[in-house]
Amino acid sequence: MEHIKTAENFNEIIKSEEPVIIKFFADWCPDCKRMDMFIGEVMEEFQNYKWYQINSDEVEGIAQKYEVMGIPSILIFQNGEKKAHQHSAYTKTPESVTEFLHQQLG
Repeated sequence: MEHIKTAENFNEIIKSEEPVIIKFFADWCPDCKRMDMFIGEVMEEFQNYKWYQINSDEVEGIAQKYEVMGIPSILIFQNGEKKAHQHSAYTKTPESVTEFLHQQLG
């Protein structure tokens, strides 16, 4: 999973014509660490998509702009638009994340 370090980098990535999956996280977040334990399996199932992660504390303004109120959150972007958003309360199990991605990406 590629790490996004700047707003410019983020804005370039989300312009993709193909859907891209972005995980919002923070270093202090215990649920983010829990997600890290299972996200590899989910990424394997959806390996035909590009995955990115952004630390919402490092790159200011992006989380607010896209209404990321809790972390971890999974967002799908395509052609510069937010297509889908799975809020933190629903990202606690590999099943819930996988189900969300299947619903959104087919």
